[in-house]
Parts: sequence; C-alpha cells; structure tokens
Amino acid sequence: MSYTDGPVHCTWKPNTTEKSPHIHVPAGPKPKIMETILDNIGNTPLVRINKIGKSLGVECEILAKCEYFNAGGSVKDRIGKRMVEDAEKSGRIKLGDTLIEPTSGNTGIGLALAAAVKGYRMVITLPEKMSQEKVDVLKGLGAEIIRTPTEAAWDSPESHIGVAQKLNQQIPDSHILDQYANPSNPLAHYDGTGEEIIQQCDGRVDVVVVAAGTGGTITGIARKIKERIPACKIVGVDPVGSILAQPESLNGPITGYKVEGIGYDFIPTVLERDLVDEWIKTEDKESFLMSRRLIKEEGLLCGGSSGSAMVAAMRYCRNLGADKRCVVILPDSVRNYMTKFLNDDWMAENEFVDQEESTRAEQSEWWASRQVSELRLTTPITITSDVPCKEAIEILNQHGFDQLPVVTANNEILGMVTEGNLMSQIVSRRVEPTDPVSKVLYKQFKQVSLDTPLSQLSRIFDKAHFALVVTSQRCFSGTSSSTDKTVVVGVATRIDLLRFITAGSR
Repeated sequence: MSYTDGPVHCTWKPNTTEKSPHIHVPAGPKPKIMETILDNIGNTPLVRINKIGKSLGVECEILAKCEYFNAGGSVKDRIGKRMVEDAEKSGRIKLGDTLIEPTSGNTGIGLALAAAVKGYRMVITLPEKMSQEKVDVLKGLGAEIIRTPTEAAWDSPESHIGVAQKLNQQIPDSHILDQYANPSNPLAHYDGTGEEIIQQCDGRVDVVVVAAGTGGTITGIARKIKERIPACKIVGVDPVGSILAQPESLNGPITGYKVEGIGYDFIPTVLERDLVDEWIKTEDKESFLMSRRLIKEEGLLCGGSSGSAMVAAMRYCRNLGADKRCVVILPDSVRNYMTKFLNDDWMAENEFVDQEESTRAEQSEWWASRQVSELRLTTPITITSDVPCKEAIEILNQHGFDQLPVVTANNEILGMVTEGNLMSQIVSRRVEPTDPVSKVLYKQFKQVSLDTPLSQLSRIFDKAHFALVVTSQRCFSGTSSSTDKTVVVGVATRIDLLRFITAGSR
C-alpha cells in the first residue's frame, strides 16, 4: 500500500445526522491509582508562557500544551496506545503477533511502550538522523531497531518505510499499524488532545498552533476545534525542506533539516491540509534557539520541534491583541536531545550559535584565532583500503605514526586506521592479520581546513582524538574537464595543539 494514496480522508462531517463510522473514546480524568503506565497518557498540562512573549512584544495570551508529560515523553504516546487498542478491539492483532512501525522515533516509543505493557514483539525502522537517546529508550523498552539512510526518499526500498514493508512481508503474523494512514492517529487527538484543550480553556481559544509530521495531531485537533469553536484559527508549522505546507509556493526544494519528528517529503494520508487556516515555515536555527529559551526562561523541558511551534506562534500572534488566546502544542521532551541542541558544542558545530558566543572564555586566549596551518604538521602517508592489517601495523611502526588515513585508489578519503584499534581487533580475533584494513576503519572523523581557527580545533578535541586536515585539489583531464578532489595534508592531534600552545607561552 502506498503511504500517499491509502484510504481516502474521512468523509464523515460533524453536526450531521449521519452516524460516525468510528468508535470514540471520551476523554476522562486520570485515575488516582493507575492499572498500568498507559493510564498516564493524556490530560497533559496547559502552561502559560510568561516571559518570551513579552520580550518579543506579543500581547496575546500564549499557553503551552506540554505533551512531554505523557508516559513515554511525547504527544505520540497518544497514538501508540490508541492504534494498539483499536487494533485489539477489531481483532486485527493478538498476543504473539509482531508490530512493525517506520517512525522518526516518538511514535516508536509510544508503540514500544504499549507493546511492552501488553506483551507484543516490536520492530522499529528508524532514519539514521534520529537521536541516540531515542534509540536507547526504544532498546530499553525491548524494541528491535533497524536504522535506515536519512537521505532515502520515502518510496525508496532503503527508506524506513520501504524497509518496514519488506519486514512485514517476511515476518509471519506481523502488522504495520501505519501511523501515516491509520484513522486511530487523528482520532486519538479528536477524542483526546482537542477535547482537553477545549475543556482546559473553558471553550475560549482563538488560535491553536501545531507542528505537522504525519499530520494526525493537527488533523484530529483541528476537526474537534472547528466543530466546537468554528472561529478558532488552526496554524500549521512545517520546517524548511519539507513540503507539507500550503500554498505550494511556501515550499522550496526537498532538503535535509535537523529538527526531528516534523515535516515530510510526501503528504501522509491522515493529514487533512484543508483544515489548516495558515501554514508557517520555520528554520532549524530559530527553532533550536527558541527551544533553549523555553527551557531556560520558562522552565519547559521540551524538544526541538517545540521550538518550531513556538517560533510560529510568536510570528502569528504578534499582531493579535491582549484579549486573544493561543494554544501551542509542545510535542516532546528534551530527554531525546541531550547530545543535540541542548549541547553547546553541537549547536556551534552546526552553526546554530556563533562560535564566539559558545566559547567566549576560549576566544580570549592568544592562540584562539591562529590557524591550523601554523601547527606545521607533517604531511602524512596514506594507505589504500586493501592493505592487510599486519602490513598497516608495519607501516605505522616504520614511519612512527599512530594513525593513518585510508583512501581509495583515486585518493578519496574512506576513514582512519589507528594503531590502538588494530591491536584491539587482532588480539580479540575480531579480524585476522591478513584481513584488509577496510574492516577496522574509523569512518566517523572530523575534517578541518588549513585556515580553521585553533579554537575550533580545540573544541573538536573535546570529543575526537584527531582531525584530518584537508584541502581541495582541482584535477584537469582536459581543457574543459576537471574534478575537485579532497586531499589529506595533515593529521592534527591534541599533542600538536598542546605543543604549539606551550611553545608560544614560553
């Protein structure tokens, strides 16, 4: 089944004599003693934003719906529980079956939580860009994780959707509950989130701002709000690089972006875009900076897409008066992003904060603005990936290096091989001395240029033992044909930097 031309949008309209085809689950108060942790999904708090709006000159009352108070830490817990329970009621799934879900992480956590409590096997296909924290939580809940290339198009066999479909064909009694087309997705928000907003606001709300991913949250909330408060405006939030927004002129080319859990390169079935009154596009940088403000100034420990939603809310509400009220959905918790936007180094590496802002103390050092070229590094030797491990060790010893860049026959960089890793792999017999060094490569490494400031190199050494110093070389195969190649001109280590600093301090 295609994820863009699955079941048509629900044809049932509110305020008609036609009976709803869906089973509705009324929102109710949380029990004092819960049977399972799944009872702690829903009824999330609505919190007033006190400082940020004022600082930006916004007079409208801004209220944050804190979905990270759900049991698994996100708004997606609602649909994880609802999809499983609806499938049980319909007889589609039974104990002993396997649940498979392609997800950006939070839906997987919501489903894995329900699967853990109810006793199902859970398999998650997850794009590589998603945070390690999400992977660790999923593994902790007992889910099996399969990572897929972030860059793969949604309809590619290598995408998280394509891999999930293949697994569904291979594993007996397996089911993709399919958040992209499952009516239980928007229903969870029609019956739950939307109804809660109306009750918490006593029916007085003028704007609801929701970041869209699969579209179930914004569709379910919008249907309920439009039914009960027709004058309320629904504002959709879509990251630059995604194509969910309308009109189409708002969307540029499909590109990668760092904010997780929102936006897509296709239109999911459950997303009813005609329910949205206005779309606002947001950038990574402004989203992450706003999330950090929400944490620091309002004490709301939210994730990156929460920043996207709040940026859009502030933009939409700047011309609204003090008598208006806006509810903003904060989808998930900062727990999933401790090593990402909450981390100063990660923000600096991705150019979301100025280097000077993140390292003011370091910038005052005499060497901070000096360049890598001043380290006077020795031009390294390189080896090709087919060199046997035992020969690589001999080359290292013969030339006095601890590590060597590994390149292709065309001098393209593949990774690094280090003396320590070679020794560890051979001693533990994970590789044989005759195996090629391609089996022991470090493929994750930092590259810097000759004009990279030493302050930036110093921050790299907080996490990495070395950095490859590279330059670009243009190679002509004729008067009108040329290619640019990346050439290794040095390997910088902590010792090289320390040697330079101490020599200059004498």
